[in-house]
Amino acid sequence: MTTGNAIFQGIVQGLTEFLPVSSSGHLSLVQYFTGQGGGEDGILFTVLLHLGTLLAVFLAFWKTIAELIVEFFVMISDIVRGRFSLRNATPRRRMLLLLMLSLLPMVISLFLRDWFVAVATDESIFAEGVFFLVTSAMIFLATRRSNGRKTAKEMRGVDALVIGTVQAFAPLPGISRSGSTISAGLMLGLEKRYAVAFSFIMGIPPVLGANVLEIGDAMREGMNLPLIPVIIGITFSLIFGLLAIKMLRYMVVSDKFKYFGWYTLVLGILVLIAAMIEHITDGALRSLVMALIG
Repeated sequence: MTTGNAIFQGIVQGLTEFLPVSSSGHLSLVQYFTGQGGGEDGILFTVLLHLGTLLAVFLAFWKTIAELIVEFFVMISDIVRGRFSLRNATPRRRMLLLLMLSLLPMVISLFLRDWFVAVATDESIFAEGVFFLVTSAMIFLATRRSNGRKTAKEMRGVDALVIGTVQAFAPLPGISRSGSTISAGLMLGLEKRYAVAFSFIMGIPPVLGANVLEIGDAMREGMNLPLIPVIIGITFSLIFGLLAIKMLRYMVVSDKFKYFGWYTLVLGILVLIAAMIEHITDGALRSLVMALIG
């Protein structure tokens, strides 16, 4: 893992984690065509880069997150004193409860984790192409209903479960976590800004969980990554993650969300074509790219 490659992957991670174009899909393509960071070490480095974008979420939504943390302890106090009432819950408490409910479907990810890893580490980019097209389809469907008015006050429990189920499949390379969850929220009638905030904040626990699992596996198996490139990669993913959050907010609110659908549609088609060329030529395209950058 070179410093230059770490910087490049950090930039790719930061921009694509929040822009609805799939960070895992883009990183999978980078790792495939460069031959750097593949396999288990590549998966670990990808997860570590999520630490940078996780910090970006905390910085971008620190006020809402702080209020939710305070509300959590107030809610616990109300439960202990027998004063908890779901019917009279404030919008902030409702958002907290809905976020907690949205995490229940993440159990699906635990059962499918080996499959997710197998898809991400195989010697083909066909799956990435297919899943880019899935992301594109979801975005196009969402833009047909982007005038919702639901916030925490009107959002239902079933809405949270649906969005959470969509998030459970986000580890697949080519499936954008932000793109799929925001799209699901918009299709369910959520207000645009609320859909963006709910999507980002609900992604915090899964990212933390993924880091704990992957780092734990790495320690048990003795895999090593150079410290300096890791720190540099995380730093660049943080900086460009903040830029991406601002851009996505603007694109969703200004009804330009559909442009990401066109991007992932074209990319998905190109990746499928590249996958077929790779299959027919036994990896000639990959060899050419590696020769050019080597």
